[in-house]
Amino acid sequence: MNFPPLPDYHAIAVLILIIFALYLFTRENLSLETSSLAILSILIVGFEIFPYSSDGEFLHAIDFFSGFGHEALIAVCALMIAGQGLIRTGALEPVGRTLASLWSTNPQISLLLILVVGGVLSAFVNNVPIVVLLLPILTSISLKTNKPASDILMPVGFSTLVGGMTTTIGTSTNLLIISIAADLGLPRLNMFDFFFPAAIAGGIAIIYLWLIAPRLLPRRDTPLSDMSPRIFTGHLHIPDESPSIGKTISEVYELVGREINIIEIQRGPGVFVKTLPDVVLKSGDRISIRGTPQHLKDLEGPLGASLYDKDIPVDDEHPLSAEDQQIAEIVVTQGSPLVGSAFSIAHLSEEYQLFTLAFHRAGADILSNINDVDNVRLRIGDVLLVQGSLEKISAIKREGKLLVLDATVELPHVKRAPLALMIMVGIVLMAALNILPIAISAVCGVFLMIVTGCIRWRDGAEALSTQVILIVVASLALGMALSKTGGAEYLAQVLLAFAGDASPAVLLSGLMLVMATLTNIVSNNAAAVIGTPIAISIAQKLSLPAEPFVLAVLFGANMSFATPMAYKTNLLVMNAGGYRFSDFLRVGIPLTLIVWLSLSAILPRLYNL
Repeated sequence: MNFPPLPDYHAIAVLILIIFALYLFTRENLSLETSSLAILSILIVGFEIFPYSSDGEFLHAIDFFSGFGHEALIAVCALMIAGQGLIRTGALEPVGRTLASLWSTNPQISLLLILVVGGVLSAFVNNVPIVVLLLPILTSISLKTNKPASDILMPVGFSTLVGGMTTTIGTSTNLLIISIAADLGLPRLNMFDFFFPAAIAGGIAIIYLWLIAPRLLPRRDTPLSDMSPRIFTGHLHIPDESPSIGKTISEVYELVGREINIIEIQRGPGVFVKTLPDVVLKSGDRISIRGTPQHLKDLEGPLGASLYDKDIPVDDEHPLSAEDQQIAEIVVTQGSPLVGSAFSIAHLSEEYQLFTLAFHRAGADILSNINDVDNVRLRIGDVLLVQGSLEKISAIKREGKLLVLDATVELPHVKRAPLALMIMVGIVLMAALNILPIAISAVCGVFLMIVTGCIRWRDGAEALSTQVILIVVASLALGMALSKTGGAEYLAQVLLAFAGDASPAVLLSGLMLVMATLTNIVSNNAAAVIGTPIAISIAQKLSLPAEPFVLAVLFGANMSFATPMAYKTNLLVMNAGGYRFSDFLRVGIPLTLIVWLSLSAILPRLYNL
């Protein structure tokens, strides 16, 4: 085996830095943002102190900042904001509601439809909001049908990853690889240029996720493993104008048809009144009651009372009088910042502008009086009944730290939802028909969403992820350094030396498997950007078309199935479904092998390798 001679010290330093970067990206105690910025800083300082030139061309340290203005990053950010427009206006909500309504007819076919719809939507919209949309719907379905949520959440999460492989805009990884390949001289791939092989492999994967994956998953206790109807403890506040003032408890029971379970009455600080039939209600009384969410809200009208405290000021920061008010059930999941913290109405009011109406803990009656509320420490699985604006509840959904179940009051269909959907379709069509590059069409789409009121600038800022931005910039800088210094060519020669006389088809398959392994350990964007110049160098050494090798990197980098840390949606699914690390190995490794073997058979035939 003849190994190529070592490259110059710049290339060696870059290769060492890449190994160090891959190590940093696997550290759970160090955020990806910090790791990315550290790598970028080391790179620019190193090339500033030790300048690099080759054939009269200089690689300046300042060149590594070009990632901040790279068209791939611009396209990624613009698409994240445009996707936020769909979520902000509720344009995708009808899809989720329709899928949920079909479940009662035929659960097995409904699961297949959810897998297919999740995959199709993720081909054009970032899969994180798709998963955030589907998680509460699927969790609610599991509660209503007594079917374990752990049977369906992971397959649906994986279906969005599979769908993201099919188009150039399906994932940020795809956009990065295609842009880098174009920078290195390859013809730019269009929207659906690799749809055919990805769709075939994806179709096989969907069948596996539909028929086999649920059977491989053990039943896990989810945050809502108690399938019994949730009974909340809440408090009705009697204002001065309430028609129930002066009425006895027995008269109140008659007024509401005896559909009320009064626990006790607080009448002033530290004063509690027993719920005897002849007790007369007074202004300012706070009635402690128990019931289902809708039942609690239904009692407000007949009693002229409110589940929230009217004494709490309502202003721009606490817009409780907004027209789009709704109540929702919020579940405390694993990893939530509220786990173990003292339950605080004031905290939720200040942090999220939500008012807590009631509280549920499976199998426990934990509130003996109203003063207990602030002393309760939240546990995984606790459910809070909250009231707030659609905007605030949607923001919590997007954040992913708390699981928001279906709102007990139907979400309003925002009037701008069709407009946001039309703008998103326009973005995709402009790119698909090669009228405008995706970076330009996406930026124009964002502009239209802002001027039409589909989103505000604040919504756009919230949609952007510093993690995505910094990992993309750092990865682009590493890829540039690897390519310009000759490091990519050296690695290609080493891989070819190891491969010996292996056929191009075997080389392509091996490259894809290496990328699939790497993406489950480190950032998929980092793996993709490092792998792309290597793939092109391998193709050039073999005098073969570079496109199939670039696609091998693209598909491999998207196979984030085997570990929960491989992709953000895996972590969201893990928290909501109560999964363990071993569950991802159990389902994800076979899925990786299925997709890898399918594409290993399709790509060589498609490109005559």
